[in-house]
Amino acid sequence: MYNMVKMLHSYWAYLVLLVLVIAVVNAIIKKVGNKEYEAKDFRIALFTLIVSHIQLLLGLILYFVSPRFSLFSESGMGEIMKSSVDRLYLVEHPLVNIIAIALITIGYSKHKKQLLSSGKFKTISIFYTIALVLFLSRIPWSTWLA
Repeated sequence: MYNMVKMLHSYWAYLVLLVLVIAVVNAIIKKVGNKEYEAKDFRIALFTLIVSHIQLLLGLILYFVSPRFSLFSESGMGEIMKSSVDRLYLVEHPLVNIIAIALITIGYSKHKKQLLSSGKFKTISIFYTIALVLFLSRIPWSTWLA
C-alpha cells in the first residue's frame, strides 16, 4: 500500500503544480490586463482548490503508512530533527505543505467575497503565489527528480 500511495502522491503533485501555476498566471495576467472575472476563472480557482486538497489527503495517508513514521517512537523528535532527510519528510514537508493548502483555501474563500474583478484576481494572485512558493520550497527534489 505504501508504494502505491507514494507513487500516486508523487504523480498527483505534478498535477497540483501545473494547475496552481495556471491559476497564478491566469490571475496575474487578468489583473494586469484589467479583465473581467469570468466563470472560467472561477473554475480554475476551484479546480486548484480541489486538486490541492486531494493531494493533502494522499499526503496524510502516506505520512501515516510510511516506514519513517515509526521513527517518532524509535528515535524521538530530537533525533529526527538532527537528520536533515528525516526532518524534511516528517516535519518540514508536511507542515509547510499544509500551510500552503491552507493559504489556497483562504485565498479561494476570500476571493469569493470580493465584489470587483480586480480584487478577485489580486486575492488569488497573492494567496496562490505564496502557496506555490511554499510548495516548491519543500519538495524533496533529490527524490522527486530521480
